[in-house]
Amino acid sequence: MTAVMADAPVGTHTEPPVPPAAPAASPVRRLRPDGPQLAGAALAILAGLLFGLLFDFGPLGGLRHLRDHQSGYAELRLSLAQGTAPIGQLDADGKPVQLGTPVALLEIPQLGLREVIREGSTGEVLAAGPGHRRDTAMPGQAGSSVLLGRQAGFGGPFGSIGQLRTGETFTVTTGQGRHTFRVVTVRRAGDPVPPALKKGAGRVVLVTADGPLYAPSGVLLVDADLTTEVQEANARPLTTAALPAAEKALGTEDAAWVPLVLWGEALLLAAVGLALAWSRWGRQQSWIVGVPVLSALGLAVADQVARLLPNLI
Repeated sequence: MTAVMADAPVGTHTEPPVPPAAPAASPVRRLRPDGPQLAGAALAILAGLLFGLLFDFGPLGGLRHLRDHQSGYAELRLSLAQGTAPIGQLDADGKPVQLGTPVALLEIPQLGLREVIREGSTGEVLAAGPGHRRDTAMPGQAGSSVLLGRQAGFGGPFGSIGQLRTGETFTVTTGQGRHTFRVVTVRRAGDPVPPALKKGAGRVVLVTADGPLYAPSGVLLVDADLTTEVQEANARPLTTAALPAAEKALGTEDAAWVPLVLWGEALLLAAVGLALAWSRWGRQQSWIVGVPVLSALGLAVADQVARLLPNLI
């Protein structure tokens, strides 16, 4: 002990060793979204809805229409070749033809229009292409056949039918052959109605929305009389009185409310999940994951909103 003290310099004061500083605690991420993040979630919901509506009725709707046209044309060609194409309200087994089934091909060369006609005229069917009103005769048969198509949305296949002129002709191909029609009138509400059909004669009426795009003020109709041989019409169990309102001109589908609420809830949960992920992962990582999910859900919601809007838009 004496030797150790002797080695220390005289008059110096020895400080006790300082313990090393503890490492700084890493900041704890918040598990609850704050105000800006909740506002971001609300904006994400709005953006998803707007994205879905704009793309569903716009460019994406047009691409979907082309896809549905190609698949419908392939299905119609096969059924025509096999002789199984529906020629009435009932199929070969005596069962009602399923909504959306391709039943005819409409060709109007002067408008560059070539469209597959599907059975039914709900908003969902008309999103895939023009539809045949089920309480009317098939094109080429005795009586009036009504074909409805959208003016602007989902490719707007009937947006140009107002350009047809009296005397012009077009064709419709069904399971009973190829039928030619001559335009009689192009009319709107208040215009003179063409003369009633003679017994055993055939007519087709093309119907779409009239007025500004996406804000119809009425309907536009093109009446065209059959100039080729009239085909025999099958029995039509579904009467006009029994036709659902959703399948009439400018009709809407109330049945879309349930899926709309469910998809809307999914969109809301996804937006809340995005806000929570922002709190834990950071903004950039959250948006990379969240944007595709919100976009898909926004399109699903837009599909149901489209069914609640007039079917000719």
